[in-house]
Amino acid sequence: MILVIDFGSQTAHLIGRRIQDLGFTATIGTPEEALRQIKALRPDGIVFSGGPASVYAPHAPTIDKNIFSLGIPILGICYGQQLTAYLLGGTVKAGTKKEFGPATIFIHGKSKLFRGIPTRSRVWMSHGDKVEAPPLGFRFIAKTESIRAGAMTNEKKQIYCIQFHPEVEHTQQGTKILKNFLSLCGAKKTTHTVNPKTYIEIINEQIGSSCAIAAVSGGLDSTVAATIVARAIGDRLLPVHIDSGLMRAGTADRVVSYFQKSLHLKPIVIDAKQQFLRALKGITDPEEKRKRIGALYIDLFDNVVKKQKHITFLVQGTIYSDVIESHGSKHADTIKSHHNVGGLPKQMRLTLVEPIRQLYTDQVRALAKKMKIPTDFIMEQPHPGPGYAIRIVGEVSQERLNMVTAADNIIIEEMKRAGWYQKLLHSFAVLTGTKSTAVKGDGRMYGEVVALRTIVSRDRMTADWARLPYPLLQTISSRIVNEVPGVSRVVYDITTKPPATMEWE
Repeated sequence: MILVIDFGSQTAHLIGRRIQDLGFTATIGTPEEALRQIKALRPDGIVFSGGPASVYAPHAPTIDKNIFSLGIPILGICYGQQLTAYLLGGTVKAGTKKEFGPATIFIHGKSKLFRGIPTRSRVWMSHGDKVEAPPLGFRFIAKTESIRAGAMTNEKKQIYCIQFHPEVEHTQQGTKILKNFLSLCGAKKTTHTVNPKTYIEIINEQIGSSCAIAAVSGGLDSTVAATIVARAIGDRLLPVHIDSGLMRAGTADRVVSYFQKSLHLKPIVIDAKQQFLRALKGITDPEEKRKRIGALYIDLFDNVVKKQKHITFLVQGTIYSDVIESHGSKHADTIKSHHNVGGLPKQMRLTLVEPIRQLYTDQVRALAKKMKIPTDFIMEQPHPGPGYAIRIVGEVSQERLNMVTAADNIIIEEMKRAGWYQKLLHSFAVLTGTKSTAVKGDGRMYGEVVALRTIVSRDRMTADWARLPYPLLQTISSRIVNEVPGVSRVVYDITTKPPATMEWE
């Protein structure tokens, strides 16, 4: 068993997930309880996660230094490396050049951690601080173009530290590095599978003989969550689709068709397009947008529940990337409040049921396949819960909603035509709120700039932009400028995550 100490990293849970994917057991712990948990659990190895704090800042999360003397192999990642250096007498300073996203690591020293790893490979970084000088007994064994402390080790004490993130899919040798560490720990393999029966049994125990209402947006996450609950409690589940006008065209019809044909349930569809527009009128702050959308969703569900007083549970398709970005752990920063996490009121009349809260996108898709959910749900690119509202920078109006919807439809059509749609996690349009001059029909036109965002990612925790063919980009740009009124220009977003998030807001 491996104990992962979470210092507030966006990917701490992902470290545990990667360890489980490799066939081992992982438990997430906290810095404050780390020494007690180690004594109680007797792990084969310990991983220190990254985190948003600076180790030298007041109130930065820390651990008991006695952990380093227990003889248990330790892997320090990002903040974990800096904290190890800081506590053991090394020097940590703010970097003159910060690294967010891809970097090249150069390995120049021998270490069991890097056995079988090329001396040069791409890694994923997310740090502003750096280890300036290693502690006594440690040596730097890898560097990047920006820092000397790409990695440092004390082989005798079995303490291995790296500045980059091996748990994210875009670190080329990340899985091999984690395998090497697990080998050094002498941990024994176990079996971890995504089994629908397990999730159904959990829901049966949680809901019992009660009734539930499910928020079904038409996306994969809410569809999988509702399907699990439907197979557990049958017609005691009432699916409700709120037609906010912020989702893709045809979503409501598809929801009704799936639940009637596949689950023999008749969902309630609430036309609330005008209510959402009124709620968003004059609102430009993205956090406020999310919270207003979340509050209105809950109000609408409450109205249904008042007529169905026997309902006591609310089912949502929250997944782990939603949770961690909405301040998912004690020391984590809030990146953005997802409407089904940060947007919920503190006091609710319904008890939340979130069957897939601990899963990532690729795991949800694997679960959906085992449950024989239709392929068009499984392979459709995710659409955010707040919908087009957070793909419109600035105020949401019917006119701007029509513009982003039209641009989005063009992108989807061209991606499918070119065979790129299923290769990407996301491909969508953003109304940037910026205007530029164009010439149309020999006349001046001053219109809005649309950004095209295309993303390659397995689990949403890190992402790279897609290297689309130039002719495809040209076709998309030309169609949007020519076919969507009010658009003057199309730009292509080539920012990785980190530093950018998936969505613009």
